Amino acid sequence: MPRKKLKPKLQLEYLSVLDDKGKLDKDLEPKIDGKTLKRMHRVMLLCRRFDEHLLKWQRQGRVGTFAPVKGQEASQIGSVAALKDEDWVVPSFRETAVALWRGTPLTGLILYNAGYNEGGQIPENQNDLPISIPVASQMCQAVGIAYAMKIRREKKVTMVYFGDGATSEGDFHESLNMAQVFNTPTVFLCQNNHWAISVPREQQTASSTLAQKALAYGMPGIQVDGNDLLAVYAATQEAVERARKGEGPTLIECVTYRLSVHTTADDPSKYRSDDEVETWMERDPIIRMQQYLKDKKLLTEKQIKKIDEEVVEEVNKAWDEAAEQMEDLGDPLDMFDHVYADMPPYLKEQRDALKQSMEVRRG
Repeated sequence: MPRKKLKPKLQLEYLSVLDDKGKLDKDLEPKIDGKTLKRMHRVMLLCRRFDEHLLKWQRQGRVGTFAPVKGQEASQIGSVAALKDEDWVVPSFRETAVALWRGTPLTGLILYNAGYNEGGQIPENQNDLPISIPVASQMCQAVGIAYAMKIRREKKVTMVYFGDGATSEGDFHESLNMAQVFNTPTVFLCQNNHWAISVPREQQTASSTLAQKALAYGMPGIQVDGNDLLAVYAATQEAVERARKGEGPTLIECVTYRLSVHTTADDPSKYRSDDEVETWMERDPIIRMQQYLKDKKLLTEKQIKKIDEEVVEEVNKAWDEAAEQMEDLGDPLDMFDHVYADMPPYLKEQRDALKQSMEVRRG
């Protein structure tokens, strides 16, 4: 038998609607009403300022380690905005903007990052799973939720968030395979920020794109400019509609960049150059979005400045409320109790060190 080339049924596309300079492709512009566009911008800006304040509070010892989202706001808001309230969201550990859009209060996020488990409580009737730290583990859970909704014949969609590093995990491949085999209403949203902590994208896979991994499982895959909110929204809206109609899952690769640290326990200067960061800062998704809104006469520079002042005030107010709640949530030293009948010496040393540190901070 002669050799012959196999032609895959599916093809990949790359989508960009609003380029780095703010130039708009009107033919691809998604239909989003002005009120929603302004809300998108506000939540993006709120998330950015919240990120900056959290970093300051962490350096002051007021909260613990967290994962900043700076630079990835468009990938998160552009995707989550395509969902309905009754749809399910399954986050990893960097989806602050997603949480804010869905209704998680700033106070809850502050409490969580300050080490209080009460902060991890999901607001009632909000179909979100808690933050997931183990890389890619949440993907299996997302497919399970979607499969359950399919069995119940509910017209709901599950969107799961993960990074480029997750595509190197077995859970990623198992989840895509099961989702396609069982035709579940799952949208896989990969935020390719180029770094899995300190491992660059090119050392994770030899694939030219991450989106093409979808083809091996028989599902549609698309790569989008992850700093272009309009492109992310357009691609996600299409994927959500497919899933809701019973046409199965989609893999979306948002090409973006984390402008800050992986977590506050990380020093990115050890593995990436300042020039690389500067290049991506010129592609800032918030600046691009603001230019778009000004071009559409939806916001002026003066209005943007006022919104900025308002969100900073909102963040500071949330801290005051969270700090007040912390006073009634017990002593952090309680974490050492009720584990051992007789506390081991090494744990006693840690408790004493924490107690001394707390006393110093309190003056």
